[in-house]
Amino acid sequence: GHRDFIKNMITGTSQADCAVLIVAAGTGEFEAGISKNGQTREHALLAFTLGVRQLIVGVNKMDSTEPPYSEPRFEEIKKEVSSYIKKIGYNPTAVVFVPISGWHGDNMLEPSSSMPWFKGWSIERKEGKAEGKTLIDALDAILPPSRPTDKPLRLPLQDVYKIGGIGTVPVGRVETGILKPGTVVVFAPANITTEVKSVEMHHEALPEAVP
Repeated sequence: GHRDFIKNMITGTSQADCAVLIVAAGTGEFEAGISKNGQTREHALLAFTLGVRQLIVGVNKMDSTEPPYSEPRFEEIKKEVSSYIKKIGYNPTAVVFVPISGWHGDNMLEPSSSMPWFKGWSIERKEGKAEGKTLIDALDAILPPSRPTDKPLRLPLQDVYKIGGIGTVPVGRVETGILKPGTVVVFAPANITTEVKSVEMHHEALPEAVP
């Protein structure tokens, strides 16, 4: 991502169960991202700092390596990124690395014929082993964190929208508890009490919102 949009990245990451770190494999591009002030470093560090403990690394633009779809280049990047994320606090043996090309669709949904050297990925975590060949396999292998619905309601506000004809609409993600119409809630630190009129996600009314 571009550093101008880091605020958007933080907003999204703070609500995520898993991070997908996309690293450009092109000559010079990877080096720029992993450099001292590079975005690869910043995004990985922010993801860990914001509590995202599951990580997938997509080594993208494999079609633009020299030569194209270079195994040594993938291995070099995997080694460098593993070393950095280990310093942050991730366990590299539990992190999936997939060589991909978003442009051509290599290893996104189907195994790529352009990288016969890539036999697939495998990870080890305390919940057991997992393996697969593609980026979608890696996403499917994510373990959903426990959802603390039995705890008191907590919903950090991400934004407040003013919508004509409706009024002020607070926006955020439920971290603990359950939010539903009729619930009486208190806003901190102002200590304002109000009743929930409706719960919506992507313009669809929901009976309740859970973590």
